[in-house]
Amino acid sequence: MAQLNVFSDVSAIANNVQEDATFVLRKTAVVQNLVETFRDMSGGNPRVGYAYSSGSVQTVAETDDLASQAFTPSADQTLTPIEIGLQFFIGDLRAESSGNLPESVLTDAARELGFAAADQVEDHIVSDLASLTGGTIGAAGTAITWGYMSAAISVARNINKTALKPLVSVIHGFQAELLASAANIAGASLAQAPGFTEQMTRQGGGAALFATFAGVPIWQVYADPDGSDDFTGGVFPREALALDWRRPIRIRGERDESRRGIELNMSAVYAHGVWKPERGVQMIFDATAPSS
Repeated sequence: MAQLNVFSDVSAIANNVQEDATFVLRKTAVVQNLVETFRDMSGGNPRVGYAYSSGSVQTVAETDDLASQAFTPSADQTLTPIEIGLQFFIGDLRAESSGNLPESVLTDAARELGFAAADQVEDHIVSDLASLTGGTIGAAGTAITWGYMSAAISVARNINKTALKPLVSVIHGFQAELLASAANIAGASLAQAPGFTEQMTRQGGGAALFATFAGVPIWQVYADPDGSDDFTGGVFPREALALDWRRPIRIRGERDESRRGIELNMSAVYAHGVWKPERGVQMIFDATAPSS
């Protein structure tokens, strides 16, 4: 009988090979590109925004003297910097055992530090949407509709006193899915909005930029809803929220010879928060995962 030579003959003594690993899924940085961003300072000093008092126009007679009115600033919003950090220690033996490219685990670890930092910044800005004060559309447990979206845009334009100022909207991906599958678009039949219906069919849900509705880009994010499966988004101009970079994300390695390895350290210093919150509108709607 012929003797077959198969892998089981050597499987017990074959070298183990470190396979390529995959990264934990991370968010896409969307919201931090939609807000006022400052890059002109370093250090930990708070950034204080001021608001001027407004003038009151009066009717005057032909020979009346104009009386001076106050035009003074007062402290409005304060952004307080925070520092974030994360470290991975990679031992020499771990690095040397990671496969054909001994440095791959170091490269991958550095990338993960960057991903984690970007995730944190995105989460912080998304959480600031709940602090917009220009109005609230919807309520916890309410399903989003195009009618609600239209109302939020109208309120935002009204509080900004113009239809010319660029606005953006941020909603949860589950809310975007509900809008994409809606039978009606802002109360209009499908026959009355064929172009928009085609956009929803071809693109809806397939990009971070979900749609443009009534002249307002709608961006979808995938953040964790609250404990009741609700998510607070908003319609706002850029200056409503702010991100103040004091020290951008940096990743640096440091050799630790006594422990025979390398420390990879990530740190960043930034402030975030509302800047002109009265110019943005909250939208609170259900963000339950779709079941069908």
